[in-house]
Amino acid sequence: MDGAVRQVIEQSNHDAFSGRVSFGAEIGSLMMVGVESYLVDYRTGTATYYMPDDQTCALSVVIPVMTIPRLFDKPALIKVIRNAQSGVIKYPDFVAQSMAAGCVGYIVWITGQQTTYLGRKGVAYTELFLGAN
Repeated sequence: MDGAVRQVIEQSNHDAFSGRVSFGAEIGSLMMVGVESYLVDYRTGTATYYMPDDQTCALSVVIPVMTIPRLFDKPALIKVIRNAQSGVIKYPDFVAQSMAAGCVGYIVWITGQQTTYLGRKGVAYTELFLGAN
């Protein structure tokens, strides 16, 4: 992977996890360097970014120390998503609150304009990007 691309990914990751940028700004940065999708796994504390040529960039991320409930509370998760979209909460709070709703991680499909949130037992919830059809 090109060093400049990796640097943009690392900076985008740092800015998101520190609450400095919005989801839209993060996606914009990643799109500019060609990231196709990325997976955030709360249980392993990793974010893996995928390029169209199947190269990857795996980074460690700081995740709150908490037990993720076995129940996937979809209404609570949707509320957390809406609060993040409207700017009521920043990304660090989004992570903690989505974990509390039973989310073990999520995959952002940049080229598909959607995010799939994952729960235990194979349950999932997919949210289209705002404005996506």
